[in-house]
Amino acid sequence: MDYAIETRDLSKTYNGRIHALKGINLRVRTGSCFGLLGPNGAGKSTLVKTLLSIVHASSGTAQLLGKDHRDPAARKAVGYLPEGHRFPLYLTGRGVCQYFGQLAGFAGAALAQDIEAKLALLSMSEWADTRVSKYSKGMLQRLGLAQAMLGNPAILFLDEPTDGVDPVGRYELRNVIRSIQAGGTTIFLNSHLLSEVEEICDEIAILHRGSIMQQGSVATITASVGGQGKSCLVTFTTSPVTAGVLAQLPATTTPLNEQRGFQVSLDSESGISALVDVLRLNRVDIFGIEQTRLDLEDAFIELIKSPPANPAAAPQSATARMNP
Repeated sequence: MDYAIETRDLSKTYNGRIHALKGINLRVRTGSCFGLLGPNGAGKSTLVKTLLSIVHASSGTAQLLGKDHRDPAARKAVGYLPEGHRFPLYLTGRGVCQYFGQLAGFAGAALAQDIEAKLALLSMSEWADTRVSKYSKGMLQRLGLAQAMLGNPAILFLDEPTDGVDPVGRYELRNVIRSIQAGGTTIFLNSHLLSEVEEICDEIAILHRGSIMQQGSVATITASVGGQGKSCLVTFTTSPVTAGVLAQLPATTTPLNEQRGFQVSLDSESGISALVDVLRLNRVDIFGIEQTRLDLEDAFIELIKSPPANPAAAPQSATARMNP
């Protein structure tokens, strides 16, 4: 399998005592959208900055596109939107893009065309010649994403890309991120918005106290915390005895409406057959059976509340483990 980002035992210690990163082992598939989650102070921004050599690792190794991350050539095809970025207020949106594009080695007509295309993609064309001092927080985020996309990078690091953006803007930015990924770019997304990560990321990692606690798909992580979840049975109310029947069952029942009847929740799957038998015996028509599971937010909170005794040795998915 081809990986755009790989780390082996990547660590960062400040002042010899503050362990910001503790032996991080990650593999991010080329062309995927990867989400990094964690509470404040978990080390998320430190990990991104270490991968980009903005912060120097204390030990361990990392590769970007098969090259040592410390090699400037490894970052030639990388775009970056940092958290809390600041642009010179006297520049226009176009000027910001031109400035950062030239820093990345782009110039001439090709850069001018790329700037126009990226500003249009982010719905910023009409603000291109307005000074940044007039921009709202959401507009600054759009501009930041536009400059990060210049040159169509192979890897795009996005640190809180929708911070301060309204719901409509977040929806539009998610669509832009999806379109970038569809074009083959690997997305590394650092975000506090769990619902956003759950919606657009192929795989996620949860970072806590400098260590990776879990890595895998959303379904894998939620299942690891909550098992297969509770089984729910929705019944169709066709008999006046329905409520009485459900009251006798070892389950939690929730009335829905007159047409849909009841939702019945069981603590395990073992009681489904017995429950169906009882309902059929009492001539209660079954509308459907489905399973529920913890959502990503529930799983995240459970993991953060109960960290392993030795986080550095926490089990990781096969994707996260590095072969010797």
